[in-house]
Amino acid sequence: MKTYAIIPSGGDSKRFGGETPKQYLKVNGKELLVYTLEVFQHCELIDEIIIAAKESYFDLINELKEKHNIDKLEKLIEGGATRQASVANALFSINNPNENDLVAVHDAARPLLSQKVLTDSINSAKKFDSVVVAITARDTLLKGNDFVDDYVDRSNIWYAQTPQVFKYHIINQSMEKAIDENFTGTDESMLVNKAGYKVKFVKGESTNFKITTQDDITLFASLIQR
Repeated sequence: MKTYAIIPSGGDSKRFGGETPKQYLKVNGKELLVYTLEVFQHCELIDEIIIAAKESYFDLINELKEKHNIDKLEKLIEGGATRQASVANALFSINNPNENDLVAVHDAARPLLSQKVLTDSINSAKKFDSVVVAITARDTLLKGNDFVDDYVDRSNIWYAQTPQVFKYHIINQSMEKAIDENFTGTDESMLVNKAGYKVKFVKGESTNFKITTQDDITLFASLIQR
């Protein structure tokens, strides 16, 4: 059994702003993407890393691979028009997979994933086939527009994170079904759930946040300096 890590890195960071996609910005002298890749490089349970990115960034990624010794990065695949399309391109590039191989999909701009959460998610997927890392809602949840209309029971509310880890045959079938039905989900767990599979929660961490805004970059920089 092998475990593949797929890192979709084709986004243009429209919400973040600026000409350079956030995953290629330097923080303390190192690109954000590198922090993420190093988590998977140093995990003994990961066999191969696949990145889906814009072709114009292939040279930069290869330079980063050599500079930071990311030797588990074996494939660069051109990304698609959407995150889902990028993940699909990477998924379908896997050569001669075993149906019980594992595929872990993780956001390029989620660089503070801990080894514990990554290991827990992989080991849980071995047992439960499909898992999503998530954290429980902590704050009061409100419904309404300009004024509060109602309060939402947060006891069964979770915030999805990544990685999301699946047996190969499950994510492959779910992705093909989504393509056939022209369905676009917000993440891979939605595709797997829609295909009729159960997805197990794995407890995440609040530090495993996705960098979306300039404030997130500031927070990330302060955390890695501690």
